[in-house]
Amino acid sequence: MGKTTEMKDHHEPTDRSADPGLSEATRSDSAPSDSGRRAFMGVAAGVTAAVVAPGVVLHSVTAAPRSEAVTGDVRWGLLIDTAKCVDGCSACVDACDRENGLSLQSKPASASQEHWDDQKAVWIRKVKLQDNQTGRVTNLPLMCQHCEHPPCVDVCPTGASFKRADGIVMVDRHTCIGCRYCMMACPYKARSFIHEVMEEQLTRVPRGKGCVESCNLCVHRRDFGEDSTACVDACREAGHEAIVFGDLKDPESNIRKHLAEMASRQIREDLSLNTGVRYSGI
Repeated sequence: MGKTTEMKDHHEPTDRSADPGLSEATRSDSAPSDSGRRAFMGVAAGVTAAVVAPGVVLHSVTAAPRSEAVTGDVRWGLLIDTAKCVDGCSACVDACDRENGLSLQSKPASASQEHWDDQKAVWIRKVKLQDNQTGRVTNLPLMCQHCEHPPCVDVCPTGASFKRADGIVMVDRHTCIGCRYCMMACPYKARSFIHEVMEEQLTRVPRGKGCVESCNLCVHRRDFGEDSTACVDACREAGHEAIVFGDLKDPESNIRKHLAEMASRQIREDLSLNTGVRYSGI
């Protein structure tokens, strides 16, 4: 395959491959919840939707919260079949925005639309790759790649950027000082900085001005025992089924079976990050 360049964002995949399931956990920040939090979630589970404070909406919870700490027995990841990713489709992006409250963002009155488009938080963006030799164009969603060796964690001065034992890379907004070193270190341009005061947000996904954020594989679903992500569900409902989610360490999982059947690649594998997101068809 000839050299591949990205038409909108400059990331070049290489031909090497690594087994994403053979990774080592580095950290688990998910200690068992205290009794106060459990009591709160128990009350929240019985509520369909209620405003508990200005701009804060309490949504229903149907499953019980995690009772045990996160372990390295699993490693969550995604496989994206670019042959099924449709040009012009934004189902995964829109679903991610709704799931995580990004759809509640509003443009400041003083900001131009161009300025707002550059600054608003985005966790998934659709990009195009073009093969310079054949001219073939590939569409794909790009998000946090949940690296085994995440550069964002390496450069964070406070430990706000961290990787859970199950492979999910996250940001602790309580210790994030907004230095944005992680944004500069990320080779995928996958992180966003919140510039404006959050007038509205979801209780399941707390967000705040001055913090960095990115895709966390719908971690709130993981901690309540759900087995999918918003982007996967939306892609399936749109009839494309281009995204597969699952445990990269489980040889019987759906994602591992797909990986065994089709060739896949990492974006920027030359960096040896062993990403948890893989792509086929590029």
